[in-house]
Amino acid sequence: MGREWTEQEWHELDAVTREGIRTAASEAAAWRVMTRSARSVLRKYSTSFFIVTRFLPAEKRAQVDVIYAAVRYPDEIVDTFPLTREARTSLLDSWREAYGKALMDRDWRRSAGSGMPVWIAGFAEVVRRNRIPPEHYHAFLDAMAADANPRLYRDIDDLIDGYIYGSAIVVGYFLAYVYGPRTPQDWQRVLDGSRNLGIALQLTNFLRDVTEDQRRGRVYLPQDLLQVECLSNLDCTDPAQAPRINNVLRRLSGIAEAHYRLAECDLEAFSPDCRVAIQACIDVYRKLNQRIGASPEGLRHRESVPAIEKFQALPPSKFWRLPLAYLGAL
Repeated sequence: MGREWTEQEWHELDAVTREGIRTAASEAAAWRVMTRSARSVLRKYSTSFFIVTRFLPAEKRAQVDVIYAAVRYPDEIVDTFPLTREARTSLLDSWREAYGKALMDRDWRRSAGSGMPVWIAGFAEVVRRNRIPPEHYHAFLDAMAADANPRLYRDIDDLIDGYIYGSAIVVGYFLAYVYGPRTPQDWQRVLDGSRNLGIALQLTNFLRDVTEDQRRGRVYLPQDLLQVECLSNLDCTDPAQAPRINNVLRRLSGIAEAHYRLAECDLEAFSPDCRVAIQACIDVYRKLNQRIGASPEGLRHRESVPAIEKFQALPPSKFWRLPLAYLGAL
């Protein structure tokens, strides 16, 4: 993946994208500029999710790219940019205000041309097209604000309700509205599957990034699980704590695995043209979760899934999509 973009580099991409949208010959051409720019964000920041989403139909894939860009930038505000807590909060507030304005202006191209962040303008269009409840993105921004002002989480339920709902579950809902159900009667199962997959993915990310999160002043491991291991003062740099922290990681890996299983049970409820991508997502991230849970090194090593294992989780009949994706055609 390489280093993250600086705030200035994000602004430069925004400006280039805005100019491309402004000078595009048609609405369709402008949307292609938007989605190509968003695709570059996804490709930069998440190799795994970039690969699995290439198996979506073109129109849905483009909208998922835009969703990713709209959630990535606020995440960078709280994770990467060298800002004070006050500056992070101010930027998030400005981003939230822009989202409200974009929803009111039903012309996304005009919004983008007016100086509004292009990915907010594009995301508002995805919200309108798919009738995504607007409040879901506010819940996501609430979770980002929680990262700027971190707290401890009492137990797994507090973690899910107090943080994962906004950070991952509602993002799963964004995708659910784009993917669609097999039939209208399957809609609740689609939401249930999206919720479970969002929980599983977020827990897996927490497990991989425990040390990095603590460096940022955050602890997502539930306090009751830490207390069982007599870890009243978590310190990922203390070798003496490592075995007990690893016990907590294994327990959470098991909880994540249960949610992967539940998500897979509802896979058939989704529109058939999206199931390959969703199954690939489950398989790739499940492999990562299993590697973390089984790792004897625990905190001493940041786990990842080797490329060959990622490819094994993908349908061989569709491998032809991957070279096209990396050449920019998908």
